[in-house]
Amino acid sequence: MPVVRASEAVVHDLHGVRFVSYATPHSGSKELAAWRGEIPAGTKGTPHTVTREEILHVLSGSLHLTLDGTAHALTAGDTAIVNAGAELSVENPTDSPASMWVTTSVGLEATLQDGTRIAPPWAN
Repeated sequence: MPVVRASEAVVHDLHGVRFVSYATPHSGSKELAAWRGEIPAGTKGTPHTVTREEILHVLSGSLHLTLDGTAHALTAGDTAIVNAGAELSVENPTDSPASMWVTTSVGLEATLQDGTRIAPPWAN
């Protein structure tokens, strides 16, 4: 289906973050996945390593990104490029919610620091 209405987006909650999924193979995308991440105030990041490149674009608020051990402060309008194999953590240490748009290729998997591997449904 070429158009995904906001009312048709699929919502997933994980580690205190809401993932609102728009583009996946289930919605008709063959190569790309895209979602909005809603990060509540005070959310701690969950470090993980990704298998595919991700583009994170901050829509609102402020976020703290740790990418391969380097900290970055991001605000609305900023974009981060996360290469495959990078370890990242996104958190919202502020007292206001934040949101970001994420795009990646279908098939993304993430490995948590304890070795748990996740194939998130919003990216597959």
